[in-house]
Amino acid sequence: MNIEEKNGTTVLRRTAEYKPPRSWRTWLIGRPLQTADAPHQTIGKLIGLAVFASDALSSTAYATQEMLVILAVLGAAAYQYVFPLSIVIVALLAIVTISYEQTIHAYPNGGGSYSVSRDNLGMAPALVAAAALLTDYVLTVAVSISSGVAQITSAFPALFQHRVEISVAMVGFIMLINLRGVKESGRAFAIPTYFFVVMLYLTVGVGLFRYFAGTLGVVANPPEAEMMTQVQGVTLFLILRAFSNGTTALTGVEAISNGIMAFKEPRSRNAGITLIIMATILGSLMLGISFLAGHVQPVPSEAETIVSQLARTVFDGRGLLYLATIAATTIILIMAANTSFADFPRLSALAAADGFLPRQLTYRGSRLVYSRGIVALAAMASLLIIIFQASVTRLIPLYAIGVFLSFTLSQTGMARRWWHSGQLKPGEKLNTHHSVVHHDSKWLLKMLINGVGAFCTFAVMVIFAVTKFTEGAWVVVILIPSVVAILLTIHRHYVRVAQKLSLDHYGTLPQVVRHRVILLISGVHRGSLAGLRYARMLSDDITALHVSIDAEETAKVQQKWEIWGDGLRLVILESPYRLMVEPLLEYIDELDEKRQPNELITIVVPQFIPKHFLSGALHARTADTLRNVLLNRKDIVITEVPYNVE
Repeated sequence: MNIEEKNGTTVLRRTAEYKPPRSWRTWLIGRPLQTADAPHQTIGKLIGLAVFASDALSSTAYATQEMLVILAVLGAAAYQYVFPLSIVIVALLAIVTISYEQTIHAYPNGGGSYSVSRDNLGMAPALVAAAALLTDYVLTVAVSISSGVAQITSAFPALFQHRVEISVAMVGFIMLINLRGVKESGRAFAIPTYFFVVMLYLTVGVGLFRYFAGTLGVVANPPEAEMMTQVQGVTLFLILRAFSNGTTALTGVEAISNGIMAFKEPRSRNAGITLIIMATILGSLMLGISFLAGHVQPVPSEAETIVSQLARTVFDGRGLLYLATIAATTIILIMAANTSFADFPRLSALAAADGFLPRQLTYRGSRLVYSRGIVALAAMASLLIIIFQASVTRLIPLYAIGVFLSFTLSQTGMARRWWHSGQLKPGEKLNTHHSVVHHDSKWLLKMLINGVGAFCTFAVMVIFAVTKFTEGAWVVVILIPSVVAILLTIHRHYVRVAQKLSLDHYGTLPQVVRHRVILLISGVHRGSLAGLRYARMLSDDITALHVSIDAEETAKVQQKWEIWGDGLRLVILESPYRLMVEPLLEYIDELDEKRQPNELITIVVPQFIPKHFLSGALHARTADTLRNVLLNRKDIVITEVPYNVE
């Protein structure tokens, strides 16, 4: 025990010896970790790629398909546009990656778009960024899980009718893994992530080899194409729609900048390297899949994915390599949800610490993760999957507007940060909410990089909003302002409470002039005498109160009180309609109206506590009822005096 003396106040510090016992939670999510274990729960680049890059890497499994879904109206001519569009998307990926690499080093404590926007653009843009990201993380879980289950149903068509149930079960599984902690979830997902990368590179490599060798044919027995009216020519609007669908490949790029705190030291360096590795893998795989898709001519369909058609064409059927590719793709798509489970709770905790979300989201669970945020994300994603019946095509239009809105705000904020940096003299610094701005000699180059990133991502956001508006993107246009309104409402509540609780200009502590105690008694017994002893410790101004609903019982109470009541006054409230609580409240209201300034009223309620909790149903919980009714009344205290019955 440590004893501190400061300003006449003695502070004793001691560490609790209590250790949580083993329970079903221990078996499910692992033994509780001490706060001191937090530095040991950080991760390196290899595991970091599995935790934060799975979302971005998984998009290679459906980005090409989503482009073909739009281009399919062109018939056979559709395949010549897939690869050029992929080149443009990969170029955009390079711009965004370079921009976020700068963000990682400027904000080593994480926070992504929310932190950058709050520091450099103001509160309103920060809330828009937070709303966009939180919405995107929920959609990421719904889309990635639904896409993963689509891979399963491609290999086993009989499961197609059970896709919703399977998807919800997968969300629950990912939630449990993440409740075990960042390090453990990273280890669990590391091998499947690298298995996916190897299998997809193998598929693309074999496909390219067979293409150049002249042995790569087209898809045999493709799924039946959905009925749609073919168009005679290519329009700019059609190309932009396909492009906007393909840009879903960029979702998840920001995840690493949000989760920098999870990396080992040096955090920024490890996170930056992981970001570059992720972008390289993502870009190369997307180009490879799109190039091969243009030659094997797969048919976009809900019944069988593009990756499934490509793999069975490359490997000549549904053999072992095909099944391994489908298994790896399914796992990575399901694991893509892990990125959201890693980032959503962190962003929620950051916003909650600033007073824009419930404070409970800032509390870490037994495994040093933000458990409440993880559970909330799982619940919302499951609801989306049920509503949209686990359809990737129906969910995609809701998906990328929030992503590119957060991209745009982040890059705009970083560009402004570099401008501020250029206005500072060497050695000067500017303190912001989430970081410190120093003079940077390369501020102009960095500002241009982030400026180009902001322009490109804003253009993509506009394209996506226009081309997908009627397909469901209008929901997000309404949803994000609604989320911002909720965040502001929560913040106003916390500000109002803080003002009411503030000690600034409070003056001296008001003195209680009179303390009146009302002792409720249903009978005179050991429990009521225990309440009387406690009431004596509070005040000498005590009134016993009994509600009479039975004349004989009231006579017994009066007779016993004359013996055991220690001379204190007894008020008997006659209740002609045999009501218990209402006469009590009427009497308390009368006292409250006559109450003097600085007078306190305490209502003491003796309460039976039976040995077995089921026996509690046999006793009236008067104290609970009064507490609920009088909770908002000023200077009225409800005190429950337990009397244990062995």
